[in-house]
Amino acid sequence: MSLRTRNTLAILSALALPLGACSSISETIKGPQLSPISYPAALVPAKQVVLEPSDGPRPASANSLWRNGSRTFFHDQRAAHVGDILTVLITINDSAQVQNETVANRAASGSLGLTNLFGFESTLGRLLPKAFVPSTALNTASTSASDGKGSVNRSEAVTLTIAAVVSSLLPNGNLVIQGRQEVKVNQEVRELTVAGIVRPEDITSSNTINHTQIAEARVSYGGKGAISSVQNVPVGQQLVTKFSPF
Repeated sequence: MSLRTRNTLAILSALALPLGACSSISETIKGPQLSPISYPAALVPAKQVVLEPSDGPRPASANSLWRNGSRTFFHDQRAAHVGDILTVLITINDSAQVQNETVANRAASGSLGLTNLFGFESTLGRLLPKAFVPSTALNTASTSASDGKGSVNRSEAVTLTIAAVVSSLLPNGNLVIQGRQEVKVNQEVRELTVAGIVRPEDITSSNTINHTQIAEARVSYGGKGAISSVQNVPVGQQLVTKFSPF
């Protein structure tokens, strides 16, 4: 990378910093804003074409069960095509309790005698007349002990309902769905997102599906705003806690 290119990138970065600061200041004063309504295009393979209804007069249909302009009569109303909407029922009530304990003890000892060692035992005896005994020339002893305990006690309860959009059709007929919902109360925004893969056979006649029937399910429920900012640990404190060697 040339020096000129580096200088250009540095200038662009410096210009972008005030914009990010202005965004943070605006969000601090006005609170978090709702995202604009948009089609969930993250999983959509191509742009979808929407046909606008014609404004011309509709022909009369007297004495008929069929009403002109209605979507279907006997057709299945469940979501089956890209752009269709279905309702996802999220009911999570999980709990887990795990307790483990491991205790290990070990003791070892050894004794080695050198009664004959190529004649050197007599030389060692003269050098160390009181400390060297050939029959017990080497004695070893070791002891180790470990005790580990662990426990997990976790409980989760979430009950939510969200409408999702079919964003893609897989070759085997399964549907890829994705949905997002935002609710703003005062200065707090709660966001719920769901995504995954479902089978058309699992969608009920009322066009709903349980979250347990979604493969590769991704469910997120969180928020941002004044309350969330107070509950979050400051970034500097997180860095100190993570990288502190003490």
